[in-house]
Amino acid sequence: MNRFKVYKKLFSDPWAVISSLYIFFLILVAVFAYQIAPDNSTNANQMHLSIHSKSIGFKTKMVVVNNRKTFKKKGSFFSGQSNVSSEIPINDYKFEDGYVKIQPYGYPKNYFEFLDNKLITTLNFERDHLKEKFFPLGTDMYGRDLLSRLIIGTRISLSIGFIAVFISLIIGVILGGLGGYFGGNIDKFIVWLINVFWSIPTLLMVIAITLALGRGFWQVFIAVGLTMWVEVARIVRGQILSLKEKTFVQSAKVLGFTNFRILFYHILPLIVPPLIVVSAANFASAILIESGLSFLGIGAQPPSPSWGGMVKDHFKYLLLGKPYLTILPGLTIMSLVLAFMTLGNSLRDALDVKN
Repeated sequence: MNRFKVYKKLFSDPWAVISSLYIFFLILVAVFAYQIAPDNSTNANQMHLSIHSKSIGFKTKMVVVNNRKTFKKKGSFFSGQSNVSSEIPINDYKFEDGYVKIQPYGYPKNYFEFLDNKLITTLNFERDHLKEKFFPLGTDMYGRDLLSRLIIGTRISLSIGFIAVFISLIIGVILGGLGGYFGGNIDKFIVWLINVFWSIPTLLMVIAITLALGRGFWQVFIAVGLTMWVEVARIVRGQILSLKEKTFVQSAKVLGFTNFRILFYHILPLIVPPLIVVSAANFASAILIESGLSFLGIGAQPPSPSWGGMVKDHFKYLLLGKPYLTILPGLTIMSLVLAFMTLGNSLRDALDVKN
C-alpha cells in the first residue's frame, strides 16, 4: 500500500493525531523527567511526613539542612539527584541570641526548637537555608510531591510497554515464522505451545513468572514480555501460511534463495502492518498488566513511582475525602492506554487495503 495514502488516512483522523501527539508528549516527559519534576531527587522520594496528604496547590516554608560538611549534588540525567540534604517544613521561625529557632509544621504555635548553629547561622539562614516550596498537585501519604511522582512514573509505564512489546515481537516473529513457513512437526509443536500459553490466564501467568524471577523492575519487563508473544505468533503464522504459496515465494525457491532469505527478506516485510497494529494493542495491555501487578504489590517495588503502586497506596483515600490521590494516577493510566488503543485502531484502518 502506498505510504503517502497511509499517512493521509492516518492524519485525517483527528483522534489518531491527538493520540500520537499525546504519546509523543509523554515520551518527552519520560526522557526529561528529572529536569522538569519539581522534586528531582532519585524516584522523587523526598519525604515530609508532617505535610502528608495535602491538597492541590499546597505550599509551605522549608528549611534545608545539609547532611554533609561539603554539600555537593550528585546524580545524573536519568537517575536524578542524590538526597544529600534534608528539608524541614515549618510554620514560622525567629532569631534568638544568635540562634535560629523554628516552629515545625503541625506543632503548637508556642513551640519552637533550636537549629544547630554549626550548620545554620542567623547570617546565612534566610539566604541559603530558607525556601518556599510549592506542591502543584499536593502531597501523597508520605509527604512526597505528587506531581513529581506522576512525572517520573511515566518512565516505568512507557518502559514496560516498549520492552515487553520488543520481547514479544522477537519471540512471536521467530516462532510464528518457523511454524508457518516450515510446517510439519515444527508447526504442530509451535501450535501446541501457543495453545498451552493461550489457555493460561495472562495475569496468572505473569504473576507466576514474576514470583519465579523475583519481584522487581526488570523482572516485570521480562514476565510481561514472555506472556504477550502468543498473539504475535498467531498473526505471523497465519500470514505466512497464506503468503508462502504465492508465486513470488515459489520463484524465489526456484532461483535457489535460502529459506532464511525468503522468510526474513521477502515474506516478513509484508506482514509489518498487522504487526504494528498488534504491537500498539500489546503496548496498552502491558501498561495495564504492570499497573495491576504494582497494585497487587508484585510489580515495580517502592520507592519506584509506579502509577499502579500509587493507586494501591492511596485507594483508601477515596473514602477519606481526598479521592484525587487515587484518581490522578488512575487517570494517567487510563489516558495512556486509551491513546495507544485509539492509535492502534486508526493504524488498522489506515493499513487496511480494502479501504
